[in-house]
Amino acid sequence: MSSRKRKRSSVSKRHKPDSTILIFCIVMAIFGAIMIFDASVYIANKEPFNNQFHFLNQQLVWLLFGSAIGFLAYIIDYKKILKYSFPILLFIILLLVLVLIFGKEVNGAKRWFSLGQIPQIQPAEFAKLAIILYLSSWLSKREYSFNTLKEAFKKGFLRNFSSLIAILGIVILLILLQPDLGTVLIIFATGFLMFFGSGKDNAHTLGSLAVALLAIPVFLITIIIEPYRLERAKTYIDLVLKGKVTDPRGTGYQIQQILIGIGSGGFWGKGFGQSRQRFGYLVEVTAFTDSTFAIVLEELGFWGGSLLVMAWMFFLWRGFRIFEKIQEKEGQLLALGIVIWLTTQAFLNMASNVGIIPLTGIPLPFLSYGGSSTIVTLIAFGLLLNVSSYTEV
Repeated sequence: MSSRKRKRSSVSKRHKPDSTILIFCIVMAIFGAIMIFDASVYIANKEPFNNQFHFLNQQLVWLLFGSAIGFLAYIIDYKKILKYSFPILLFIILLLVLVLIFGKEVNGAKRWFSLGQIPQIQPAEFAKLAIILYLSSWLSKREYSFNTLKEAFKKGFLRNFSSLIAILGIVILLILLQPDLGTVLIIFATGFLMFFGSGKDNAHTLGSLAVALLAIPVFLITIIIEPYRLERAKTYIDLVLKGKVTDPRGTGYQIQQILIGIGSGGFWGKGFGQSRQRFGYLVEVTAFTDSTFAIVLEELGFWGGSLLVMAWMFFLWRGFRIFEKIQEKEGQLLALGIVIWLTTQAFLNMASNVGIIPLTGIPLPFLSYGGSSTIVTLIAFGLLLNVSSYTEV
């Protein structure tokens, strides 16, 4: 037996998963549930809920359900799961079509299925993971190593990359029609970086960067054609250039209330359960969905928010360690996709809550209330733990 075969054999033997990733997942799930309860008490005590534990109870159900599916995603060999990545993606595409037809419309957006008393389902959240599974399988079967740009264009773009763009384009278009630009950004960033990481030569690198540059004007067009996105962008630009929020009773209301809460929290925070902004000042239910990080900063202060940021940086580091130590290419890409997706989503949410970027509807993993987001995040952690149990030891 050759040394290469011996090495692959030792790598494929399963061992215990990365315990630090598991601990991170458990701690964040518990902390997230606590913060969701804290931030939702005011709304939960009102009609029609009249139960301060309403949203906490729902979140716990989703955590248990997501943990069960995540456990299955861990115990089944990830390579077997990847064999069904294309049917999974087709099923998600079907759901994205159906939600545009039969979905429940909320504030002008059709993103959710509402099945009686069953919690709402958001197919776009599952599309993130479906794309990662598909790309991990698809890219691992193709070698992107070309001597010239001409060869890369003929063999890479025309034969392979164009079909990849078509698949991504269908998913992105369906999500844009909902509309949900935040999810589109996450999917594009994850898909692009996975493709970028699948090749090593200069032609592949230049081709990847060219795609990124072409995406910029497309992104700008999607902002300009939607009035509410354009107004939100103008509010952000005014905040950056003038140092204050314009139109604080209109498009600038939400960021104004967020900044008031963060400013009052200071370095040490007001203390757990002492947030004022959760009492209906933040728009609708965003105190425990899109803006939970702002409540963290208000109650736990700069130090609490910094610990949360550092926790996600730690996850990013551990995730890349798994990426470096796994030998199979599909395992590398799967780990890379999951880590890029979750950390990008986390940092974009936190950045928007402190005014670094415009406000988005991107949820913060574990800390944002929501069934689809919670379940798909736990499935992703199950898969990442799965991959980590096949790393080189």
